[in-house]
Amino acid sequence: MTFHLRGVVLPGEEPRDLWVVNGRVRTRPVPGAETIVDGGFLVPGLVDAHCHVGIGPKGPVDISEAITQAQTDRDAGTLLIRDCGSPIDTRPLQERLDLPRIVRAGRHLARPKRYIPYLGVELQEQQDLPAAVAEQVAYGDGWVKLVGDWIDRSEGDLAPLWDDDVLAEAIKVAHDGGARVTAHVFGEQALEGLLKAGIDCIEHGTGLSDSTIELMAANDTALVPTLINIENFPGIADSASKYPAYATHMRDLHARNAATVGAAIEAGVRVYAGTDAGGGIQHGRIVDEIIALNRVGLSPEQAIGAASWHAREWLGYPSLEEGTAADIVVYDEDPRVNLETLRSPKLIMLRGRIH
Repeated sequence: MTFHLRGVVLPGEEPRDLWVVNGRVRTRPVPGAETIVDGGFLVPGLVDAHCHVGIGPKGPVDISEAITQAQTDRDAGTLLIRDCGSPIDTRPLQERLDLPRIVRAGRHLARPKRYIPYLGVELQEQQDLPAAVAEQVAYGDGWVKLVGDWIDRSEGDLAPLWDDDVLAEAIKVAHDGGARVTAHVFGEQALEGLLKAGIDCIEHGTGLSDSTIELMAANDTALVPTLINIENFPGIADSASKYPAYATHMRDLHARNAATVGAAIEAGVRVYAGTDAGGGIQHGRIVDEIIALNRVGLSPEQAIGAASWHAREWLGYPSLEEGTAADIVVYDEDPRVNLETLRSPKLIMLRGRIH
């Protein structure tokens, strides 16, 4: 089928005409196209830049449950996912035309007893990290995921997993292989070493300070703050009574998180929307994350862009121009006026197919 859509294409202001042929956008008239949208607002498919297709509340899930997770994200308007670490092979999902595009980061790289059991690759020695990174570069889709810090039970609090020299070597291996690197980081101590080693993105970043924010801005390191996941920190603290220092630390990180992310935005750090869906966060909550980003300092348009056109460009998927993929979410009203509008798409089109 050949389709015609007319509406305001965000982030623009004036109505435009788009045609869709063989799953691609055309900007010149196509004879015989069926008009399916005449009015409203067209948003380049939403992006969840920190999502775990393949992880459920009890750990790894089977492929059928992973498909259901991806469908849930799609039905909320998420048409592009950066799968930020998964214990299962989700490549079969990439072959399905009805599921969001998935950019895989391979498996989390961690140390023994320093991450959630059964989710990551546990390296016995720090020096094994560069070789493990090389394996994930070959296995993933241009991203590698490190666990930067986690509770160290011998210390009773968050602590880094890797020495600075090991990080520098491992990140160089990824860059030489054409991949980018991101890291899970809750606390303060791991950030400087990761940033000085040239990491490309920080996940969560609750421990950012003025100095590490300045370093992120100078290095053009991206931040995916996963705000709706950080709301779980008080509950995590309540369940960690054996480690009072850790519990106090997690409550403090939670209490100042809005100010922390706001300071990063003010400093010019590029921020993208990621829900951390999988495990404790349900899939399909990208709109909640967009609203949370608006609450901590992004304008409504910036918050939508962090989950749409800006995020797509960052991940290498351009927005709605000649020849680009026809991944489009249509709304009756302008979501920049009321972000709640994002919960009620009029039409979802993925690869030129209507869902």
